[in-house]
Amino acid sequence: MSIQQVSSFASGQWIAPGAGARNIASAITGEVIATAGNDALDVQAMLDYGRNVGGPSLRAMTFHDRARMLKALAGHLNQHKQALYEASFDTGATQSDHMIDVDGGIGTMFVFASKGRREMPDAQVYLDGDVEQLSRNGTFLGQHICTPLQGVAVHINAFNFPVWGMLEKLAPTLLAGVPAIVKPATNSCYVTELAVRLMLDSGILPAGALQLVSGGLGDMLDHLGMMDVVSFTGSANTALKLRSNPVILENSVRFVAEQDSLNASILGPDAIPGTPEFDLFVKEVSREMTTKAGQKCTAVRRIIAPNGQVEAVIEALSARLAKTTIGDPRLETTRMGALVSMGQKHDVLEKAAIIGTEATRVYGDPDSFTVDGADADKGAFVPPMLFHCADPDNAQRVHDTEAFGPVSTVMGYRDVDHAVELANKGQGSLVASVITHDAEVARQVAMGAGAYHGRLYFNNRDSMGESTGHGSPLPHMVHGGPGRAGGGEELGGVRGVMHYMQRTAIQGSPDILSAIGQQWVPGGTEIEGPAHPFTRKFGELSIGETLYSPSRTVTLEDIETFANFTGDTFYAHMDDAAAKRNPFFPGRVAHGYLLLSFAAGLFVEPNEGPVLANTGLDNLRFMQPVSAGDSIKVRLTVKKKTPRNEEYGEVRWHVTLTNQADEKVAEYELLTMNAF
Repeated sequence: MSIQQVSSFASGQWIAPGAGARNIASAITGEVIATAGNDALDVQAMLDYGRNVGGPSLRAMTFHDRARMLKALAGHLNQHKQALYEASFDTGATQSDHMIDVDGGIGTMFVFASKGRREMPDAQVYLDGDVEQLSRNGTFLGQHICTPLQGVAVHINAFNFPVWGMLEKLAPTLLAGVPAIVKPATNSCYVTELAVRLMLDSGILPAGALQLVSGGLGDMLDHLGMMDVVSFTGSANTALKLRSNPVILENSVRFVAEQDSLNASILGPDAIPGTPEFDLFVKEVSREMTTKAGQKCTAVRRIIAPNGQVEAVIEALSARLAKTTIGDPRLETTRMGALVSMGQKHDVLEKAAIIGTEATRVYGDPDSFTVDGADADKGAFVPPMLFHCADPDNAQRVHDTEAFGPVSTVMGYRDVDHAVELANKGQGSLVASVITHDAEVARQVAMGAGAYHGRLYFNNRDSMGESTGHGSPLPHMVHGGPGRAGGGEELGGVRGVMHYMQRTAIQGSPDILSAIGQQWVPGGTEIEGPAHPFTRKFGELSIGETLYSPSRTVTLEDIETFANFTGDTFYAHMDDAAAKRNPFFPGRVAHGYLLLSFAAGLFVEPNEGPVLANTGLDNLRFMQPVSAGDSIKVRLTVKKKTPRNEEYGEVRWHVTLTNQADEKVAEYELLTMNAF
């Protein structure tokens, strides 16, 4: 069997293993299948290449350009995912495990592509929050903006998810406009190398946007500066060593960590045997123990059940775990494969022995178990192991020792407060799950354990059909946790992108803010167009283009007709005496939605034209009432333009209604789709 040479991609070139290369063994057979590493990599040149070639190219793109790039990358990987599946078997993972890793990573990239198009502007500057009025007359304003860091993101990833672990960091990094240097764990780097080759060969990425280190980083961290970012996934000890690097400390290099986590799953006091919640709990915990052979940062390590249900949980879990077929992951009948390496196997057994000093093993014997289609001694196989800790209050090791494999410990609690106390003994976790149909129990856990956890997952009979699982970080939600879990956050949609951007407060006139943010700010210069804006195509409209309408007088007959036609006969519109008793009204007043309807009538162009649809209305505020005899007029301004596809784009209009005294009556933002 030939041994694969796992290369690095540095400064635009593939570099084969060299001095310092390390052998990689199959998790199934123990035979050497690959070698990776090269001590001769020029890490300074790699950093310079990313900063000076990749960075400028990415920053020249808008968020939407980069989102389209991510979508194309995800689509390309999706076409080649079978090759990634095949490459992954020697990591010990099953086909189901591959789908979590490969499909999950591709799906994450698709989500970030979508969020980039929908939630970020087609611009190079991201506006964070509303404009702040810093002066009486609005001539001096403030705004927070986010711009890409002008450095490189160094991603140091764990062995358990060679594809997802890379893509869940790479997607927000590239969307931010920052180049990445990816360093996968050596044990599974051959899978990551294939994914990187696929992306680079696609020609979708600009030069310098992505580089790969297969093997050790050398002294790369010693060359980082204030514009760089390190994102790390792995053990707490390694994270501490890396973040303590004097250069990282001196230059305040951003360091995002996701590390050891003693995650818990709590069985609610209402979830007794025979309920859907009890069965769900057993199913979820069993799945988290055996998926990826328990090699998940979010796996359930501590099973917290009511004292009266501990024996039932142990019995039900043991029965379910007994149905788990361990073997060669290529076999369709295999439900749990091997750990990633013999070194990992030795570590898991060592940690399980430590847990065993405070808990009794009630299921799984690492010295006696069956492996289908492989040799249990040559491969990195271990059985699921379930422990029971009878005194979790005085135990320590079950709350601070993570056996990164199919190992978990059952412990009992007296009441919900006690369950929260036990969960929090993990000193910071990525996730805790609570299986309960009692909303008050869920609230109590959220209030007591929220500060100790990055994510709380609640599930019951109502949500179980569509829930994603305790151990599934989703790109929409933050992934991270306080304390022992690393104190960082990843994913979370646009929140994850912000790790690679600098938030800056800008202050100046409305025109200055409009120019920087590429959207019109009230008080800024207004442009008079050559014709009614609704007669002109998307590309013909200019930011700040403004239409002033004629005025219209609102009559009592208008108010009554609207009330009778719509059925909205609220007393403020129909009963003068009652309206006067209301401190907000001088008497009968016009309906707010009547005013909006009249406003549309004042600015609309009725003929067929480039305006295809009115798709929404945002930030509506009614400032003061309009009575019969008052008049209203409209100012309509192009605030922002966002292309949506090749046929049309979204125009966001700032709309202000004023009365005969030029006082603001209402304000909102109108959204239309306009043809190109």
